[in-house]
Amino acid sequence: MAQHGKVMVFDFDGTVSLGDGPVRSYARFVAAGLERAERDTFLAAIEAGLAGDLPDGIDPLDGYDLVRLLAAPFAVTDAAHSAAYSSSRGELASVAAPILAPVGLAAFLAAARTKARLVLATNAPETRIAEALDSLGLAGAFDEVHTTVGKPAGLDSIIDGLLADSTVEDAASALVSVGDVWTNDLDPAHRRGATTALVGPRRDARATPTLHAASLEELYPPLSAWLESPHRTTSTASSTLETKVEK
Repeated sequence: MAQHGKVMVFDFDGTVSLGDGPVRSYARFVAAGLERAERDTFLAAIEAGLAGDLPDGIDPLDGYDLVRLLAAPFAVTDAAHSAAYSSSRGELASVAAPILAPVGLAAFLAAARTKARLVLATNAPETRIAEALDSLGLAGAFDEVHTTVGKPAGLDSIIDGLLADSTVEDAASALVSVGDVWTNDLDPAHRRGATTALVGPRRDARATPTLHAASLEELYPPLSAWLESPHRTTSTASSTLETKVEK
């Protein structure tokens, strides 16, 4: 891994990839294993949940968790969930599971990439991630793309590697993690003293993000300000940065 200064780590689903298409796809594959009456009831509950009408006691982390929680009364097995999720990823960014990017994200990332290393880290498998990024106008936007991360533990490992390879004296001060689920996307960075940016209307009681907004677009100004803030580099970093400028 090349040495770097500032680093921005982004989640995929719910952060740079928006829309309920992939969740509906997952729900359809789960429903395929149910009896007809159960299927209709389950899919109706999914649509209600996506619209914000949730049964008492249900507080999903995200759309995928909503599917899992609403499938519980139908005794859907873990194996069936896994198979349904895998099948749904084969539809990612297709007409069966459409997605969209936050407004202005491509331009924001292009500008940010001149000042920081951009990392995408997702629990999703590699299946159709390249196609999805292309459809979002983000092909080649990231310096690193990590799939099947196994968050939060897997993100711990990625962040530790990024911090160890940093050219900044206080490496954690030069890293920000951006995502929509506190436990998976942000807590690993938070525990290391890094900046965190929580996206979306949901904020669980344990979340203590540095930044929080309902949409990623609202975070562009504070993230841009973070990118512009100075940081101290090591002597090794200084020579590295000078070499990059000369090129």
